[in-house]
Amino acid sequence: MNLTSLDGVLLVDKAPGMTSHDVVAIVRRRLNTKKVGHCGTLDPLATGLLIIVLGRGTKIQDLLMAEDKEYVGTMTLGVTTDSQDADGQVVETKPVPDFPREQIDAAFGKFQGDFYQTPPMVSAIKKEGVPLYKLARQGKTVEREPRFVHVYAHEIQAVRPPEIDFRVVCSKGFYVRTYAFDIGNELGCGAHLKSLRRTKSGKFTLEHSVTVQDIQTLDAATIEQRILSLPTVSRMRGA
Repeated sequence: MNLTSLDGVLLVDKAPGMTSHDVVAIVRRRLNTKKVGHCGTLDPLATGLLIIVLGRGTKIQDLLMAEDKEYVGTMTLGVTTDSQDADGQVVETKPVPDFPREQIDAAFGKFQGDFYQTPPMVSAIKKEGVPLYKLARQGKTVEREPRFVHVYAHEIQAVRPPEIDFRVVCSKGFYVRTYAFDIGNELGCGAHLKSLRRTKSGKFTLEHSVTVQDIQTLDAATIEQRILSLPTVSRMRGA
């Protein structure tokens, strides 16, 4: 197998507890190829679809990153954390009222369509060249530029206080943990993101993905067979 000619896209189902860069490093080592990237960061807490680009596939990295995403997740009401997800430190707790379903629907409905979202402090966005998460570790909070985002669709899948299961289809650059945080604020009790799974990115789904364990245990030839060629990627995106 000519490992230097690997070009295309590998769809990976990321496991919890690892960063997107961890997955890139595993793929790079396993396939003995240097030109590897990913299309859209998943936080360590999150699982699901991570698009890995290899070789000439890195040339369409920006195109793939720009596509819309779909997630399913669970938020926990009444508890706010410094990272806006379950990996952070608790900063405030409040009692969770017995909300009528109409009030929950209205809170989600406020974050539908076009709106501005303020990125969390614990993020890779840079302020004067320094990632925000590094400033957060120093106990600093700085002003962040709100980002224009779009929610195409949402679904409240289950309400079992203090938790709410949901699905959201959103634009690139969308922070689902901030979405949970903002909905909690709208309800008045606060919230954080308990779990998250990316189920779709553009036209790509988990259907043709491999797990990180697959990458670590299968032989390189078998993994190579799971790489989508650039013509295949083009056809799938145009479908």
